[in-house]
Parts: sequence; C-alpha cells; structure tokens
Amino acid sequence: MSKKLTLILLMFPFMFMHSYAQNHKHHKNDHDHEKHRHSHELGLSLAPTWFSSENELNAGLHLHYVYNLLPSKFGLGIGYERIFDDHKHNFVGAEVVYRPFHALSLDISPGLAFEGGHGDEMEFALHFETAYEFEFGAFHLGPLIEVAYHPEDWHFSTGIHIGFGL
Repeated sequence: MSKKLTLILLMFPFMFMHSYAQNHKHHKNDHDHEKHRHSHELGLSLAPTWFSSENELNAGLHLHYVYNLLPSKFGLGIGYERIFDDHKHNFVGAEVVYRPFHALSLDISPGLAFEGGHGDEMEFALHFETAYEFEFGAFHLGPLIEVAYHPEDWHFSTGIHIGFGL
C-alpha cells in the first residue's frame, strides 16, 4: 500500500471522532441551527484524489448546487467533478444529501463519468461524500472525504469543502 493511501486512510477515523464529539457537545443547539439553514447552497470542494487502478494522486475539484428541502434533513442537487489527471476525468451527477445533524452532511451522487474529449463515451459512476461544516454566517467550510466507484476503478479523496448558503 502506498504511503499516500495510508495517510488518507489514517485521517478517515479522526474526522468521524471529531464530528461525533461535536455532535454530542452541541446537541442542544442543533434545533436552533436547523431553523437558520439556507434553502440553497453553492459548494466547492478541493481534494487530492487517489485512483486505485493507476496508483497515483491528482488534484480534484468538485462543484455543486443543492436545494435543501426545509424543514427536513434532506437536500437535492446537481454536481460536477473534475480531476486534473492525464485522462481529464469528469463526472456529472444528481446529488441526494442527508444531514443527520446540522454540521454533518452525507451525500450520494449517481451520475456519468467521462474523460476529456470523449463526452460520447460516458459510463455510470457513483460517488459517496461526507463533510463536516463549520459555519460563519452564510459561509461554511470543513473537511470532507469522498469515495467514488467507476467501472474501471475506485477513487478516494480527502480535502476541504467550501460552501455558501443563499
């Protein structure tokens, strides 16, 4: 196993330990925060991305729009991912977001993946993402982890999520 993958996998449990502690410490305030959640969110994620089949790390960018179905804990949207590798990996998909508590979001995104210049050769792909968000008014940011399935391989990302509520 490469050193890069080992580092990514070691960071994974610490993110969830931190979010578990935050949830229990501020549980009383979750209801108040839900009242202030925005209906619309524009988001950006920046993350190094590791491909299992190529055993290499590349920069990744994810953009999304989510409409939060208030007062529920669900949101629906659309996302786009670009990984800056030799193949110019692209992904476009629908997003279903669930927030078990205010700061934590769980996202599943089925969609289509294609390589740059080969938009006619799309394949089904499935992305799973989790992010923990710290809010500063309408602006929020925090760590994220993504796992994505594509017919040829899997890729894993850990990085930062930046969002703006409207």
